[in-house]
Amino acid sequence: MERFNIRTVIEGYTQGYFLMSEGDGQPIEWYYTNSRTLIPLDQRFRYPKSLQRVLNQNRFEVRIDTAFEQVVDGCADRETTWISTELRSLYSNLHQAGWAHSFETWQGDRLAGGILGIAIRGVFIGESMFFKIPDGSKVAMVKLVEHLRSQGYGLFDAQLMNPHLERFGAFETNDETYQKLLQAALQRACSFRV
Repeated sequence: MERFNIRTVIEGYTQGYFLMSEGDGQPIEWYYTNSRTLIPLDQRFRYPKSLQRVLNQNRFEVRIDTAFEQVVDGCADRETTWISTELRSLYSNLHQAGWAHSFETWQGDRLAGGILGIAIRGVFIGESMFFKIPDGSKVAMVKLVEHLRSQGYGLFDAQLMNPHLERFGAFETNDETYQKLLQAALQRACSFRV
């Protein structure tokens, strides 16, 4: 894990790289995509009308970093996962150093869902998300966008597109535009934890 110390990892993310593994026993590798998926932090962000009813009912409580390891476990708990044991350990180190965060939804004392991400100045990089209770991760997404807006973030990088993200107005951008947005957001001094 020497090549993935905290400094080199954060340096890689500030250049637009991200880490993945092909699974346990496989090495962690740097990845880069020329077509980057972003979650808009402006009026382009949207969500299904049915979710507005759920939000109005206040069924979920939002917390930050109260169950980081559980969120990582939830994100990794899939038939095939790119979050290997070694990568989980690296996320734990990044969390202890103040870079990696869990944005969680709770229903009473049950973790309903969450988003795992890395926050660097005015950039939030969404690594993965999961839910245990229906709508848990969707509510987390809406509340996370509200949180990032309130803290003055300039970029929510979701890395790769999927149908779930599309429902929130996620869009793809080319590398040149992404790099400009990334470097501008890195000039902002934001704090993820209030």
